Amino acid sequence: MAFERKPLTEEQIQQEIARTKMPSGREIFAVVTEMLGAGKMRVKCDDGNDRIARIPGKMRKRVWVRVNDLVLIEPWTVQSNERCDIAWRYTGTQANWLKRKGYAKNLFAEG
Repeated sequence: MAFERKPLTEEQIQQEIARTKMPSGREIFAVVTEMLGAGKMRVKCDDGNDRIARIPGKMRKRVWVRVNDLVLIEPWTVQSNERCDIAWRYTGTQANWLKRKGYAKNLFAEG
């Protein structure tokens, strides 16, 4: 028997949108394109680079990241165009809101 999730109420949707984390400092929007294993994945970033992202230890067992998830990444200082850490994973509601409002334009230009 599969678990069915109840639809969110309008109030719950508004609360979730209000908690949407926006990029600050060096953070960038990205979409997960491929899972590589060992807590690593390939992401397509809003600045046009493809990077290998890793899930930090504090997020590893708490947040499950899947392909096509919208994430917030922070590039490394050493290999900034090749490597990054995942700082946040957006829910479906938050990702749809960001798409509607025009954030992460380069990521959603195709679809």
